[in-house]
Amino acid sequence: MRAMRGWFQDTTGGLPKTFWYLWTGTLINRLGSFVLIFLAIYLTQVRGFSATQAGLVLGMWGAGGAVGTTIGGMLADRWGRRPTLLTAHLGGAVMMLALGFTRDLWTVAAGALLLGLFAEAARPAFGAMMIDVVPKRDRLRAFSLNYWAINLGFACAAVLAGFAAQAGYLLLFVVNASTTVVTALIIFVKVRETRTVTVATRQSAAPTGALRTILSDRVYLGFVALNLLGALIFLQHISMLPIAMADSGLSPATYGTVIALNGVLIVVGQLFVPRLIRGRSRSHVLALASVVVGVGFGLTAFADVAWFYGLTVLVWTIGEMLNSPSNATLIAELSPDELRGRYQGVFSLSWQLAGATAPILGGLVREQAGNAALWFGCAAIGALMAIGHLLSGPARERRALALRTAGSAPVVTIQSSAPAPTAPQAAEPVATTRG
Repeated sequence: MRAMRGWFQDTTGGLPKTFWYLWTGTLINRLGSFVLIFLAIYLTQVRGFSATQAGLVLGMWGAGGAVGTTIGGMLADRWGRRPTLLTAHLGGAVMMLALGFTRDLWTVAAGALLLGLFAEAARPAFGAMMIDVVPKRDRLRAFSLNYWAINLGFACAAVLAGFAAQAGYLLLFVVNASTTVVTALIIFVKVRETRTVTVATRQSAAPTGALRTILSDRVYLGFVALNLLGALIFLQHISMLPIAMADSGLSPATYGTVIALNGVLIVVGQLFVPRLIRGRSRSHVLALASVVVGVGFGLTAFADVAWFYGLTVLVWTIGEMLNSPSNATLIAELSPDELRGRYQGVFSLSWQLAGATAPILGGLVREQAGNAALWFGCAAIGALMAIGHLLSGPARERRALALRTAGSAPVVTIQSSAPAPTAPQAAEPVATTRG
């Protein structure tokens, strides 16, 4: 028992209060993240769209997200993290409800585009705020805890959404919008602006200078390109996997239960991963993760019953668990302080580009070359990623070391023009023991 208490203190202790408010908002938001999990099933079974048309709608979501992360990263650095988060969450809630009432293909696609824009505009601001408030020594476990909350919410949402869909798919949109609003309220009441800007390099943070800096950062762009390949694999779990399971005669509720295994495994094991990989080469960890993810998705080619689909999910989830903490800390260390929001935005852009292309490519490959070709292709991409991480890892570590040793200029905190209102102090949330 004493060892367990020590482990719990080592895992959760000493993190700032703002982190726990963000963590709580993440958990609540993910508990209601019904729509994206079941959107492919909703589009094909309720709206009667083909796999290619469903892929188009999901692709529009990704295209909107690509624009959203770009805008969100810029606003996080220039306007502030807090107002960007509030605007993105409230806009996302409105568009979530609007999407639930749309019917024809092109209206649904337009709604998905706008929803992706608002929903993903929050991602760079959130990531930048996490880096702002958590000291470097604590970031690995802080990002692991946040990832744990994401997957705890996802696991519960996947199961609950399967049953909620039986009462009517509109309920999925309503619940998803509601939890997004609750998250915005937590940020409005409890979270203050965290953005800082270095006086000596303020000019370099101008849009033109920022874009030039990022485009010339070949090490970081190479890292982003590898993440894009990984996202092309991973996003098949919400686009082609539910369609493949439906073709095997499995119900939406069964898909919800199977995909919830992803979250359950992460909830059970993710908090132990930082200790497992601490001190190990990040490039080797990321290469191993890429291979495991590729193998997991590749095995889907042989699946035709629920337990086999569940096995494939468990395999690629292990790779996901290894990948996430190393990815998060690398992004933080490769981002110059004054450009954190934009660097977060560029990294998030890789996910949105994959979100725009993965469903369309997956649908086309599946319809033109067959189900097996899609999943074997995912395995091949995983192997390619592993080679890329091994080759580019030393340059990334040199770049991170150079940024650490360069030092920081004096900083001035830039507060939002509308600081958080005073509210009664609540007890600090404590994590208990689901991208």
